[in-house]
Amino acid sequence: MGIVQDLLRDVPLPRIAPVRQRFSAPELRDVAAAVGEELGRPGVGDAVRPGMRIAVAVGSRGVARIADITAAIVAELRARGATPFVVPAMGSHGGATAAGQLDVLARLGVTERSAGCEIRSSMEVVEIGRLANGLPVFMDRNAHEADGVVPVNRVKPHTSFRGPSESGLVKMIAIGLGKQRGADACHALGFAHMAEHVVAMAEVALATERIPFGVAVVENPEDRPMKIAAVPAREIVARDRELLALAWANMPRIPFDPMDVLVVDRIGKEFSGTGMDPNLVGRYTTPYASGGPRIEKIAVLDVTDATHGNGLGIGLADFTTRRLVDRLDLDAMYANALTSTVVVPVRIPATLPTEKEAIQAAVKTCGAKDRARARLVRVRNTLHLGALWVSEALLAEARANPDLTVRGEPEPMRFDEAGRLANAWEDGR
Repeated sequence: MGIVQDLLRDVPLPRIAPVRQRFSAPELRDVAAAVGEELGRPGVGDAVRPGMRIAVAVGSRGVARIADITAAIVAELRARGATPFVVPAMGSHGGATAAGQLDVLARLGVTERSAGCEIRSSMEVVEIGRLANGLPVFMDRNAHEADGVVPVNRVKPHTSFRGPSESGLVKMIAIGLGKQRGADACHALGFAHMAEHVVAMAEVALATERIPFGVAVVENPEDRPMKIAAVPAREIVARDRELLALAWANMPRIPFDPMDVLVVDRIGKEFSGTGMDPNLVGRYTTPYASGGPRIEKIAVLDVTDATHGNGLGIGLADFTTRRLVDRLDLDAMYANALTSTVVVPVRIPATLPTEKEAIQAAVKTCGAKDRARARLVRVRNTLHLGALWVSEALLAEARANPDLTVRGEPEPMRFDEAGRLANAWEDGR
């Protein structure tokens, strides 16, 4: 790496300043009360009869307060005389193993103790039908053998395709509950057909009449619940589409476009199914989704502990660090890629020894006429965008934006002895 270090040694880095971004969307603070109110609506909770065994299907996405929401649903079902249990509904995630999916739930805070009921994790499925084109539709065996299934999921834009329904209850039913085989079937013909397949497969599952209702969550731009909706089975497809529009309107965004360099401190599946959200960075894993800011170069510095080495999404970056690459669990990543048929997210970008060199490489190659004045933004991750660091070249735009507040004077980018970025966030991390 001697020649590479020589090439980067004198690359200047822009000074950066802390900026706070304000969001105006509401927050739903009492999720238990919201769940109780929703399940009390006609056509929802009254579909649950005493003695029914109900599978509560919980996914792998980082849904805010998912442990609290799950516990509230379980309590409401039990109050109606049902015997609830949780099933992981996450396709091939968790390394496509029963133990791995239990571990994913635990990392999200969903355990038997927190939920107040048993968790039954298995990769066994039952084929419940076929589409007109021959693709099979599957359902988790434990869920299929229950008297009812209640899928729980966040509704949000998908990272790899566009359609009336993207990530939400429909996708949870079609792919999450289908486990690895269901996910594999839904992805078999590629993302060009995903928008139609998720709806068609969900309709097959809904036709079994095993799903009395689903619980959808929409989050505000600060990753907090703003709406919880219990949706009767007959309304799930239509309501999923309505809630997607609400989710689009409340997505967080990086408030600068274009950018020369984006520095992402950490990626992880708790932030996005793709590790860092393509909708936020304007880079996609398929040609069937688009939008977002124009960014010349992206440097990703690390992966979270909570994602357990699943660095899916690293392929969207231009530069990364040796530390991140050494922490990757390639088996978990490749299981996702092989199931989804999309390999872009698992490609390993140019890997530099330190965070300093990764950022210098991004600045050197970004095409800025004056590298010290590069339009650079640093974020913790692509889900939590309330706090930013921005370079001097962006401060005039920041001060002119009523939703942004510059919180300090520009300062040099600082690095510790190991070359790790040391400019602390407001909470000291």
